[in-house]
Amino acid sequence: KPGRDIDVGGALSDVPRVTEAIREAGRDARLRHKQLGVPIVVWQDGQIVEIPPDEIVVDPPPTPLNPEP
Repeated sequence: KPGRDIDVGGALSDVPRVTEAIREAGRDARLRHKQLGVPIVVWQDGQIVEIPPDEIVVDPPPTPLNPEP
């Protein structure tokens, strides 16, 4: 938005929050691919690998009883 100042450096300096946002985005992407029946492509052992929807592993969202690793 015009006139809106964003402190990008400040936002990115909050490492735990940025890390959680990246994990959540990855979890959401895997879940969406699995639900839509679309394979996902990943980099694994130096190669591009296509993972079929039925083999996509979606971790449960973190909760107080199930914290992030």
